[in-house]
Amino acid sequence: MSWKISPVLRIFYPVESDIYSVYKDIIGTAMKLPRVDKGYRHLKRTRHIIGVLLKYGFADLVDRLGISGRLRMGAPLRPKFSPALSAAGRLRLALEELGPTFIKVGQMLSTRSFLIPPAYVAELSKLQDDVRPVPFEDIRALIEKELDGTLEERFVGLCPTPMASASIAQVHRARLRSGEEVVLKVQRPGIARTIAIDMAILKNLAGLMERHIEESRHYEPLAIVEEMRRTLMRELSFTDEALNVDQFGRNFRDVPDVLIPKLYPEHSTDRLLVLEYIEGVKVSDIERLRAMGMDLKRVAHVGTRFILKQIFEDGLFHADPHPGNLFLTADGRIAPVDFGIVGRLDRGLLDEISDMVVAVWRQDVDLLLRVLVNLGALDIEDDSIDLGRELSDLLARYYGLPLSRLDLKTLLSEALDISSRYHLRLPSNLLLLGKTAGTYEDLGRRLDPEYNFFEQVRPYIKKLLWRRLQPERLSYDAARSLRDLYDLFKIVPRELELILRRFRRGRMAIELQHQGIGELKDEVGRSFNRLSLSVIIAALLLASSLIMTLDQGPLRVTGLIGVAVAVALGLILFIFILRSGRF
Repeated sequence: MSWKISPVLRIFYPVESDIYSVYKDIIGTAMKLPRVDKGYRHLKRTRHIIGVLLKYGFADLVDRLGISGRLRMGAPLRPKFSPALSAAGRLRLALEELGPTFIKVGQMLSTRSFLIPPAYVAELSKLQDDVRPVPFEDIRALIEKELDGTLEERFVGLCPTPMASASIAQVHRARLRSGEEVVLKVQRPGIARTIAIDMAILKNLAGLMERHIEESRHYEPLAIVEEMRRTLMRELSFTDEALNVDQFGRNFRDVPDVLIPKLYPEHSTDRLLVLEYIEGVKVSDIERLRAMGMDLKRVAHVGTRFILKQIFEDGLFHADPHPGNLFLTADGRIAPVDFGIVGRLDRGLLDEISDMVVAVWRQDVDLLLRVLVNLGALDIEDDSIDLGRELSDLLARYYGLPLSRLDLKTLLSEALDISSRYHLRLPSNLLLLGKTAGTYEDLGRRLDPEYNFFEQVRPYIKKLLWRRLQPERLSYDAARSLRDLYDLFKIVPRELELILRRFRRGRMAIELQHQGIGELKDEVGRSFNRLSLSVIIAALLLASSLIMTLDQGPLRVTGLIGVAVAVALGLILFIFILRSGRF
């Protein structure tokens, strides 16, 4: 059925198309658009997204989503990539062109290697969110709206040129009226609405993937998009980031080698964050550090202790694995910035990490598989023989190798490649941890060619293992287990009494469910119908043949009619059997 297009929509649909199907499949029922202008924005943005995918050579994906025949793109789009460019490289370019939401999604995907092949992980890790800055007048208007006053009431010397401009916010340097040097992290105007629209469209595209691309269902695209939406919403909340800064400040209050910027909560809001200005050099700027006369070996060791304390002592770590977010002050202190993305490790996950390390050191594949089961990455009912063999081969290659020759990034890359092939759904915080550790190990080797990350990590692992055997920990675990047993014994007698009463009164019912029983029932029903029809045909043939043996003319005609009917029914039955493909 062809639908006429309104003059407004004709801007995007130059020819007539099945506009109802486009709206139903792409926009979807999840949006429930209450206003015409919102639907217009979503439709325009959806068309742009599909156009960029086609431009970068993803026509096959668009076809498989079932929308290429309905979404008329007008004039053919010229490809905007070199024919020699890989699919992973084309995806990175497409995400960069699609803007902030898709850049952030690509960065998050690069930390979830169980979803995409290693080549895509490597490309998406290159995504940078340096974007054109917002005009200062718009920034000024947002700040004054957030603070409910003029800039001059709070700040002096606010620099209109941003120090940095990213996809979600940009940073300006200023001075408080009390004299402290600060930086203002200001959320880009309208970015929350942009991300909300893009994530709504991504949710519907994920729904199309689950509906039309069968192999994608294993990865649950809708659940992944929802997780990313929640992550982005948290990053949009500067209130959460302020809490992170405050927590890091408490964690490193007594560590002289680390400087956490001071938070000014009285000047901060959900879209404006005011922090102490840190004068320093990026740790990744090796040449400037050498020119300053810094002891690079010391810097590497201080940085390692900084990240290991976060992981093994605090359970809260700076999870944006970008060396540019780590500065070194003139007096040699490590100063992290940008606390929008953090990882959290609870006690249970730390215990599994320690077991994983023990399994690697002892080449205990069974223990490693049990850790994967405990993490929810592997189903206990899955056949893990092939996985166990691959893990055993991986451990054997690195067993006995001097720690100085171990490369964490290479080891993690091989392990993540195995997890991708076996669809292991590792916890996102664990993946963030692996990527963060690998990035800082690489930075450590650049600072000090003789740097050995594993030697630095060993004391923390031993401390973590010993902590599990401390009397306080053992007594706490024993008390918790006894409490669970007490609750169980308190519940069981009552539940047994209820079961016995129902059984005695005849109210006990057992419900059995068998997977596929409905299909079996239908098949049995069809078989009985065919059998019944066969009996009828056989009886009709036999009766008609007996009638035809009689010499009476009218009866012979009746017999011929019966034979014809039986033959016709037989042909129909034969055709149905052929169409079913089963004899």
